[in-house]
Amino acid sequence: MKYQSLVVGLLLCIAVQQSYTQDPTENGKEEYMEFNDRKNVVHGVYLGLTTAYGEIDGQDTYQGGLKLAYVANQQFEVGFAGSFFYSDQDRFNPDLSRKEDLFGAYMGLHLEPILFSKRKVNLSFPILIAAGAVGAIGDDFNDDDFEEDFDENDVDALFVLEPGISALFNISRYLQLEAGVKYRFSSNFDIATTPVNRISGFSAGLGVKVGVFNLGRNRYKKNVQ
Repeated sequence: MKYQSLVVGLLLCIAVQQSYTQDPTENGKEEYMEFNDRKNVVHGVYLGLTTAYGEIDGQDTYQGGLKLAYVANQQFEVGFAGSFFYSDQDRFNPDLSRKEDLFGAYMGLHLEPILFSKRKVNLSFPILIAAGAVGAIGDDFNDDDFEEDFDENDVDALFVLEPGISALFNISRYLQLEAGVKYRFSSNFDIATTPVNRISGFSAGLGVKVGVFNLGRNRYKKNVQ
């Protein structure tokens, strides 16, 4: 019995040793785990293009925009953005015997906090603080008298505060789509050829962002021992 117990003990020791020295591969595939044990900040930068439709004084308005921004940890954007617009006011000016529309552009500081940044769809709250100019223009672009009639009195400066809410769709590491609505608050302006004195109003639009949104991502693989 003493020898039998000794043999059983030796067999158990050999079995345990074999389990610790076993090759960590199974069916020819190496096992590993992916993790990030250093909580580093993820950076990003992108160039964005936007288009929108809205209203100024109840009339159809079309917008296009461009922005360049830095993204901190996929949670906050800061950069510069600009927008140009054309508003089909279709208002008749008896002094010039033509219909007058509005056009203009503004640019400034772009800020955008982002919620649910680790998901495929994020929620963000962009805001633009900008300055620019607005002008009145005849809707007949072939008018031979346009250069003579258009002068400095047809253009005025304005300031814009444009907050909004957007949904961001993360297509890939390099591409993001956005859709949202904004409200544009503007300062008063004075243009003699149009009764409109503000460009305030809602707009809804779509955009695309192209860049890299997770520079500095620190994930790596380690073999399972």
